[in-house]
Amino acid sequence: MVIGHRGLGKGVVDGHAENTQASFQAAVDLGVQWLETDVRACGDGTLVLAHNPTTAEGRFFSELSFTEASADGLATLDELLEWVPEGIGLNLEVKSALEDAVKPRAQTTAGLFAARVAEIRREHRLLVTSFDPAALLIVRERAPEVAIGLLGWVAYPLRKVIPAAAHLGFEAVIAHAAAFGPNSTDSAPFHREASWAIGIAHEAGLQVAAWCPGPDAAVQLIEAGVDAVIVNEVPGVLAALGARGAEV
Repeated sequence: MVIGHRGLGKGVVDGHAENTQASFQAAVDLGVQWLETDVRACGDGTLVLAHNPTTAEGRFFSELSFTEASADGLATLDELLEWVPEGIGLNLEVKSALEDAVKPRAQTTAGLFAARVAEIRREHRLLVTSFDPAALLIVRERAPEVAIGLLGWVAYPLRKVIPAAAHLGFEAVIAHAAAFGPNSTDSAPFHREASWAIGIAHEAGLQVAAWCPGPDAAVQLIEAGVDAVIVNEVPGVLAALGARGAEV
């Protein structure tokens, strides 16, 4: 499965800015069946689609009302849910804010989002992910039936993130593409084959995805057995898979 990262891809791809309806629509038009996007909270509790914690001018969403934050054409979660075509799956990534550390659980980004999760799942195919395991546990408390995936940070070792996802009781693990082999971040002198690690994850009952592989790496990871790739530059990845006869 190819999942469009922030729509058609990170930044601006084919003229479409990330996390906008135009970018989501362009990815769907190319045949992508799942979309990934970032969910964070403004200071007034409005859930918006934004990867970075600040506006383009450097103002933190956590300190702004939606009205104050929306000058950049910021989209809301509600707008996405109203638009998303029937049958298109949503991978919603919860973006915790530093201020969440001093808030009651229900008022954190995850708590505000969790209050909506059961409703969203009734209408849409849904996977909730986060780099923050506590955020995922808050979501699990409110909506135990929702599929949850733990994200591993850039090149974060599979030997850590796969057991963590399994024993936290999640359904999926999403590791950075570089984590599936030797890399400059992980100083371990020896690495298992990607297919071996993916097999262990599957044995533990986890679905496995890789985030942000390039076209060639996406093909290799699919051949190694991952269930999904969350990709930037969707057109290039689809072209590479099509050249190898792979299905989206």
